[in-house]
Order: sequence, then C-alpha cells, then structure tokens
Amino acid sequence: VQLQASGGGLVQAGESLKLSCSASGSGETISSMAWFRQAPGKERERIATLKSDGNKEYLESVKGRFTISRDNAENMLYLQMDNLGPEDTGVYYCVAATTAGGRTYARWGQGTQVTVSS
Repeated sequence: VQLQASGGGLVQAGESLKLSCSASGSGETISSMAWFRQAPGKERERIATLKSDGNKEYLESVKGRFTISRDNAENMLYLQMDNLGPEDTGVYYCVAATTAGGRTYARWGQGTQVTVSS
C-alpha cells in the first residue's frame, strides 16, 4: 500500500485546511488509519486515529478542532483542521495499519507541510 498526502500549505491563525491522503496498491488490507504530526524540533506524535470499527481518537490539543474521516470507496483519508494555530505547524503524515499473509505493517505517506502564521 502506498500513501500520498496532500493539502498542506501556509495559512493564518484561525483558518482551516483539509488534508487528504490517497491509498493505492493491492495485496494488503487496510484496518486503521491515522494522522501524525511532527512539529519543528519535536518528536512525531499521533494526532488522530480512525479505527477499523469506526471509532475515532484525537490528541487532546486538537479535540474539537480536527476531524478525521475516511472514504473507503475512494480509498481516501481526510483530516479537516479548523481554527488552526501556530502550534499546529508541522509536517503531517498519514499512516495505515495493514495486514497481509498474517503479518501487519505500518505504511507511511511522505508528509505534507502545514504552516500556521500568527
């Protein structure tokens, strides 16, 4: 499975962005998907997860502002980000947990830059 993230950019504080992640390839079954963020000088952190049962989990700092969703028919993952602040600046990665042949894998996209100016 290959993941391609897009939708990043430069916005002002208070504005919104919607990130997209397309999944392609075959031979693996995607179960859960997530968005990670790596802010400058900080470690990568998971900010939103969409589990295979449909449950969603969010990092506390993005709850109420970010929404993760998935379009299975189009093999797309989305992250709607509202009321962005400078603290949301970073590289955003989409990740998929996949299974094939009884083994599990973590597939990472290439990342998309989000910069929020104050």
